[in-house]
Amino acid sequence: MTPVKAVLFDRDGTLVEDVPNNTDPDRVRPVEGAREALDLLRRHGIRTGVVTEQPGVADGLLTGADVRRVNHRVDELLGPFDVFAVCPHGPDDGCHCRRPRPGMLLWAGGRICTGPAELVVIGSTAAGARAAHRAGAHGILVPNGHTRPEETARADHVAPDLLTAVRAVLDGPPKGRVLADERPIQQAFTADPD
Repeated sequence: MTPVKAVLFDRDGTLVEDVPNNTDPDRVRPVEGAREALDLLRRHGIRTGVVTEQPGVADGLLTGADVRRVNHRVDELLGPFDVFAVCPHGPDDGCHCRRPRPGMLLWAGGRICTGPAELVVIGSTAAGARAAHRAGAHGILVPNGHTRPEETARADHVAPDLLTAVRAVLDGPPKGRVLADERPIQQAFTADPD
């Protein structure tokens, strides 16, 4: 089995709270468990990256500079990341980078010298998981309040939260459809006895 050498995270709704067309770095808020999950990967020598679609650039709602400022804030709060990849195109632009197409993932993996078999993509939409599959990488869906139930039902691998997804890849690519949530077990051993 090929070990995982890098994990790419969807930015909005996976690493940080989803603020549509965010132009304000002060509105960046990490999701629960993001710092711990990233620290765990880095302690194990696994590289990290961020992938994000920002169609607001194509629509004129934000600029490339806005995206870079927000990404810089994400890096300040949760980094350092090894790579950031941005798709600034709209859904009808026909680009190769917008998920479910694999272009952005392949580009990001190439920038950090990681082949698809050694790459895991963690995000909150089926498009990211499909892009990972098309690239030959491994995708893990971490549903949030915007994830549609049919996306969760069709995903190859599902984790209840970011930390569970990260723990699942430490020994290699994900195994099983629903990845185990260790929080109840952990709480049983760390709770104060009455």
